[in-house]
Amino acid sequence: MEGREFGHVLAAMLMMFVVSVFGFVLVRGDVSSISQVFVFSVVVVGVPVFVKKAVAYLLDSSVEHEIWMVKKFGFSKKSTFKKGIPFGVLVPLVFSVASLGLVKVMTFLTYETSALKQRAAKRFGHYSYTSMTDWHNGLIGVSGVISLLVLSVVGYLPGWEVLAKMAAYSAFWNMIPIAKLDGTQIFFGSRVLWTVLAVTSLIFALFAVLIIV
Repeated sequence: MEGREFGHVLAAMLMMFVVSVFGFVLVRGDVSSISQVFVFSVVVVGVPVFVKKAVAYLLDSSVEHEIWMVKKFGFSKKSTFKKGIPFGVLVPLVFSVASLGLVKVMTFLTYETSALKQRAAKRFGHYSYTSMTDWHNGLIGVSGVISLLVLSVVGYLPGWEVLAKMAAYSAFWNMIPIAKLDGTQIFFGSRVLWTVLAVTSLIFALFAVLIIV
């Protein structure tokens, strides 16, 4: 992981911590859980990043993450900002502050996939192409979302309520097919797979809101 990407991942961990403090600490007045929320923030952001990189490596490609940035505001080529607006910071923060922590938007990072040189050298069987397909790019996004759902279950079983909720909310928000979020890349890779994961992540999120107390 290069310095620029590492900085973006750290920023995402910080934003996860801030949103979670608003939603799980200040709302309940349980200041003693701040250290726990910090550890969970690192885990919920770090695990999907690691998993996506591992899956990308298996597909002879690489993945680079960055904070969700918006650069276009219209349909013409000139309708762009000189510097992208960090929606991965602004959107979660605005929703958290405006709702006093009740709405926890946990989508911070997007990813970009590129084929490695050895992919171009493999010209037989399933590797008879030199660039990434939408299907394989979507699989990388799928791996990240599934890792979050697994984390939610892992957090729920021993009673780590905050971890279970953070992972479930993160999976749900990242499945929204807008911009370059995971949901968009999964949607263009396979709409069937996106539908299954979207419904599953919605169920997890509803379970976190209504069942986990």
